[in-house]
Amino acid sequence: MGAEISDRRQPAFRFSDFTSEPRRMLPPIQGYEEKPLVSLEEAIHPLIPLVPEVKRMVSTAKQKHFNGEYGLTHDEAASILLYTLEWKPRDKSFYIILNNTLQAADRQLLKPWFLYLRLIMTSLDKLPAYSHPLTVFRGVKLDLRAQYPKGVTVTWWRFSSCTLSIDVLNNKEFFGQNGTRTLFTIECSTAKSIQQYSFFPVEEEVLLPPARQFQVKAYLNSGDDLYIIQLKEIEPEFPLINPVPQPLMPPQCKDPNLQKYIDAMYLDQVIIKFKHTFSQQFCRSKSNFYQS
Repeated sequence: MGAEISDRRQPAFRFSDFTSEPRRMLPPIQGYEEKPLVSLEEAIHPLIPLVPEVKRMVSTAKQKHFNGEYGLTHDEAASILLYTLEWKPRDKSFYIILNNTLQAADRQLLKPWFLYLRLIMTSLDKLPAYSHPLTVFRGVKLDLRAQYPKGVTVTWWRFSSCTLSIDVLNNKEFFGQNGTRTLFTIECSTAKSIQQYSFFPVEEEVLLPPARQFQVKAYLNSGDDLYIIQLKEIEPEFPLINPVPQPLMPPQCKDPNLQKYIDAMYLDQVIIKFKHTFSQQFCRSKSNFYQS
């Protein structure tokens, strides 16, 4: 039986997945940032043998209309939506297979994912950052106290879905109000709101990129088998994941017709060096180049 999309009315279990062995150090994630930006269809082509029916899920993601806010292309926005899809059976969900690979010690397993990582990390980079540290929540139906003693540094190598609204965690399917549970309250600085790009927009989802480090600040046994762990995001001494390249910005000219020509060369952000040099020299030759 093939994979199926979960009903939008069902809870998004991404909020209740947990990072295995958070104190284990792995090699940094690097190499994906050197890949070109391609369409979502091209980005998932190497994943066809790894993710069941991924082509059909990409088709579903790209049917959604996005408003183009923050300069995301349709493929970039759809790459986020693809991540948020919940599939049946759940272990065939795109995000689960991706996150399991991000947590694997063998970094060679990540190579087929590089084109997709380049696309979604570029998308997240374009989204606005919060102007102040943010407190977000994750809940797990496990007792994770032993893995998070106070004062230690932990690393979440996977993407981590969190919510701004603690009410979302009341759903008994993935956290609820009874049984053994661990609630993470996370003060973070790199999470991005993906609510308008999510398959489940009502859940106020924010997404932490992979390879984030946290310090365990406090732990509380609140009774009734509920344990609360307070985390604070910290910056590692050396990057655990290479950043995406920043886009080249076109030089600005006073001649509007010439500016259109220059802008067109920069649209795909894959600029050949001589084009950049030529456009600047051409502007200067007309004595209409803006002085910085």
